[in-house]
Amino acid sequence: MTGERMERLQAAIARAREARINGGAGAGEAAVRALPVADAMAGADVWSALPQYQPERGVFEAARLVSMTGGRDGPAFDVVRTKVLHQMKTNGWKRIAITSPTAGCGKSTVSLNLGFSLSRQKDRRTILCEADLRRPSWTKMLRLKERHSFARVLTGEQPFSANALRYGQNFALSSTFEAARNPAETLHGGVVPEILAEIEAEYQPDIMIFDLPPLLVTDDALAFLVNVDCALLVAAAETSTVGQIDNCEREIASRTNMMGVVLNKCRYAGAEYGYGYGY
Repeated sequence: MTGERMERLQAAIARAREARINGGAGAGEAAVRALPVADAMAGADVWSALPQYQPERGVFEAARLVSMTGGRDGPAFDVVRTKVLHQMKTNGWKRIAITSPTAGCGKSTVSLNLGFSLSRQKDRRTILCEADLRRPSWTKMLRLKERHSFARVLTGEQPFSANALRYGQNFALSSTFEAARNPAETLHGGVVPEILAEIEAEYQPDIMIFDLPPLLVTDDALAFLVNVDCALLVAAAETSTVGQIDNCEREIASRTNMMGVVLNKCRYAGAEYGYGYGY
């Protein structure tokens, strides 16, 4: 990637940061939700009842989960984790969406790396949900055998407990085995806010992460953004354009808070960007 293109992308990221600092969410800022009081079962019992995820040998390496393998880019995700946690704690946020302008930017890899990085913080509970119902990828990446469907959770057909796995004691993930029949309608569903509130009330997570579809490909993600407190945009250094990033910033800011931009697949970043240079 040329130096000029790199500078343009960095400028776009700076604009996103400025918009966030100046309150770019505007009228679309997430409202404070009143959650029902959790019953006595909430806490360790409901977490321990979830089936445990035991990754096969080599799965983390194959899925490029460097936050778990100690790869050269692992520290970069720990930095993202720390910044995300700081902003969410400062603002009282619990739900974050991760999306991208188009397919192929690596948003699912970033989502999983962030989730597993958070799993190493034993005093925090994290729930990670695959909400890309049109082109799910986690089952293949993590070599999951379960035919789970976060879509069935969002429609109320099945409970979260029947479509989630637990890694360790404090990290739960709900995958999507196959593409949903009506992904846009599912994500836009009127029961979605209530279902998410029920999950929060029962499992009391410190943070919920949603791996959403790309913003500029379909309308799947647009309506769902109102259900989260903030969003993180994953842009690919080799393919995402400044125009695409600008469009995504506006779409996100009109519905929720714009947390920032992760510049992924950047092969030529200098030493000042950290130990690794792949993310």
